[in-house]
Amino acid sequence: MRLTEVNNAATAKDFLEVNVLMNKGNKNYVRPLDKEVNEVFDPLTNRQHKYGESKRWVLKSDSGELIGRIAAFTNSKYVNNGTSFPTGGAGFFDCINNQEAANLLFDAAAEWLRSKGMEAMDGPINFGDRDKWWGLMVEGFEKAPIYGMSYNPPYYEALFEGYGFQNFYNQYYYAMMVNDPLPPRFAERHAKFKTKPGYAARHIDIRQMEKHAAEFATVYNAAWAQHGEAKEITTEQVIKLFNKMKPVMDERLIWFAYYKEEPIAMWINIPDLNEYFRHFNGKLGLIQKLRLLWMKKTGACRIFTGVAFGVVPKYQALGIDTFMIQEGALLIQGKGWYDRYEMGWSGDWNPKMINIYKHLGGTQSRRMVTYRYMLNKAIPFERHPVMEYRQS
Repeated sequence: MRLTEVNNAATAKDFLEVNVLMNKGNKNYVRPLDKEVNEVFDPLTNRQHKYGESKRWVLKSDSGELIGRIAAFTNSKYVNNGTSFPTGGAGFFDCINNQEAANLLFDAAAEWLRSKGMEAMDGPINFGDRDKWWGLMVEGFEKAPIYGMSYNPPYYEALFEGYGFQNFYNQYYYAMMVNDPLPPRFAERHAKFKTKPGYAARHIDIRQMEKHAAEFATVYNAAWAQHGEAKEITTEQVIKLFNKMKPVMDERLIWFAYYKEEPIAMWINIPDLNEYFRHFNGKLGLIQKLRLLWMKKTGACRIFTGVAFGVVPKYQALGIDTFMIQEGALLIQGKGWYDRYEMGWSGDWNPKMINIYKHLGGTQSRRMVTYRYMLNKAIPFERHPVMEYRQS
């Protein structure tokens, strides 16, 4: 077997191709967009390169066949609640069902991370935000992945654990059918807030993107500042994100709650882009973009997915979330626009968010695992601590 660093166009193409080869024949596999994978490793498009660096490898058999790949990252902004030692990441792992081959890949990532002063390696994770390519799928293979979700053959779990990775935390996905009735308390709390002066919930107006970007930043920074893994986001960053999402946005799926017109909660959803991308084989050129617009117009996407959810701390115990979601349900349910709602994932360290999914009527649809491997054996492994909420 021969391990090669990705350092030119040919090896970068091989890096993309390994993922396709390892999932060949799986009808549920959806090839990620080549452009989006390449952008992760491009300092011009991925701002995380300001805080760290990345390295990629591909593995070939003695006969020259592609049989594996892996990437490793350092990122000074990567913080896990309760972790006091430098931790790197490994991701974009793909491999044949062979522990020796997997170990070669894991060793390459581990040795490079040790050379950079890292004392633990988390994986599989992304060199960036947690809304994409985060965690290893261990349950839910019978369904196609939603946009941004990692997807892998079932035997990868044994390869990770065979190397010595340990379960740092579980990531639980929940889903429901769009027209499933919400629990009675949603209507009760909705009626209560409707009688209170100052409270309102509205979906966005796509013509006021800058206003809504500022609202997103306000709620996000307030809702997640209490969590050790949070990093503040600026309005400018959200404007760029919203502008990128604008061609596929459905304004009926993006909601904010207000008190006296100040944003206090958000519920952000988008159509599941994999419903479009499954037809594009990793490409997004002019033809694919035109086809996407046509599919959007004709309602080809029947699933929408959760992107972000948050409530400003001092409003968290009041039920403003149920009020906002009920307002959304009154608009969305019964219209025939969508069939299924995929709520996104929450770590087992965030029981409050998991309870929100359950109380909404969701059932667990998938389980991913974020693993940790201790590079410094003198440091004991500990699972991710449970998130603590504080009222302000």
